[in-house]
Amino acid sequence: MASVAESSYIESLLGKEAEDLLTYKAKVGADLLHLPGPDFIDRVWLNSDRSPQVLRNLQHIYSSGSLANTGYLSILPVDQGVEHSAGASFAPNPIYFDPDNIVKLAIEGGCNAVATTLGVLGSVSRKYAHKIPFIVKINHNELLTYPNQYDQVMFADVEQAWNLGAVAVGATIYFGSEQSTRQIQEVSQAFKYAHELGLVTILWCYLRNDTFKQDQDYHLAADLTGQANHLGVTIEADIIKQKLPECNGGYRAIAQATGHSYGKTNERIYTDLTTNHPIDLTRYQVLNCYSGRIGLINSGGASGKNDFAEAIRTAVINKRAGGTGLISGRKTFQRPFAEGVKLFHAIQDVYLSSMITIA
Repeated sequence: MASVAESSYIESLLGKEAEDLLTYKAKVGADLLHLPGPDFIDRVWLNSDRSPQVLRNLQHIYSSGSLANTGYLSILPVDQGVEHSAGASFAPNPIYFDPDNIVKLAIEGGCNAVATTLGVLGSVSRKYAHKIPFIVKINHNELLTYPNQYDQVMFADVEQAWNLGAVAVGATIYFGSEQSTRQIQEVSQAFKYAHELGLVTILWCYLRNDTFKQDQDYHLAADLTGQANHLGVTIEADIIKQKLPECNGGYRAIAQATGHSYGKTNERIYTDLTTNHPIDLTRYQVLNCYSGRIGLINSGGASGKNDFAEAIRTAVINKRAGGTGLISGRKTFQRPFAEGVKLFHAIQDVYLSSMITIA
C-alpha cells in the first residue's frame, strides 16, 4: 500500500489539479459500476461463458506483479517497433532493440504482464514465459509501404501465441476507418479461437478517420471512444485498452462539419452522463465496457518532457473513474532503464494508495 509520503509525491506531480482530481465526485455514481477488487474474477466473471482455462489465465494476469490481487493492472506494451517503426521507437534507448530487455523492464517494473509482438516473445519465451504473463499482439499497422497505409493486418495467429506460452492475445481495431468492418470480422474470429484455447483477449479500441479531426481531435472524444469500447466488448474482449478522453460531442461535431447525419447519439449522454471533467469523460468509457465488467485500461501516450506527471494524472483519472489500470509503453522504454522502472512504480503507487478513492 502506498505510504503517506508516496501520496504526497503523487499530489505534487498533479500540481494545481491535485485537489480537483483527488476530490471530484463523478456525475454518474459508482454504484452503477462493477469495480476492480481482489475478488474481481469470482464476483464478475464466474457466471460468464469464459472457460475455466480463460478464467485461470485472467486470474494469472491479475495475480502478477506489484498490483497482484488488487484488481488493478499495470502492463508494458512494446508493439511500437511495428506500429511506429523500430528506429523511431528505440533510437532514444537502443537497448530495447533486444527483446530480452523489454521483458526485463516489465519484470523489474512490477508489471502484471508484457504485451508485445510474436517475434519478441518467441525469441525469449523459454526464458521468461513462466516468469511473467505474455500477451502476444497479433495484428499491426506497418509503416514501410509507400504511401503509408493505416490498416491493422494480421501478423500472427492465435495458435502461435498459445504455443510460445502466452496467456493472452491482443489486437487493434481502427473503428471508423474504411477497413474497420474487415478488422472487426478478423479480430472477432481470432478472439473466438483464443477463448477456445483458453487465452484471454485484449482489444486496443482505437478510432481512425481524418474526418474526426475538426476544431479539435475527436479521436479522443468520450462519446466516440465510448462506442468503440462498446463494440470491443461486443466481440468478447476481456480487457479494453483505450486512450484517455479529452473532449466530448464527437457525433455532433462531425455531423455539423460534414453536413450529414453521423451515427446515433442521445442528448442525455451530454447532460445526464457526462460533464467536461476528465473523470466523468473516462467514467463514460467505463460504462460502455458493460459498466466495468470488462476492465478498462487507458494508454500512457507518447513520451515527452513531463512523463511522470502525465502518467500519474492518467492513472488517477482512470482509477477514480472506475478503470482497471494503465498500459504504459513509450513513457517507460524511451527512458533510461532505471527511470522506466521508477515510472512504473509511481503509476502502481496510485492504484495501491487507499487515499485515492473511486469518485
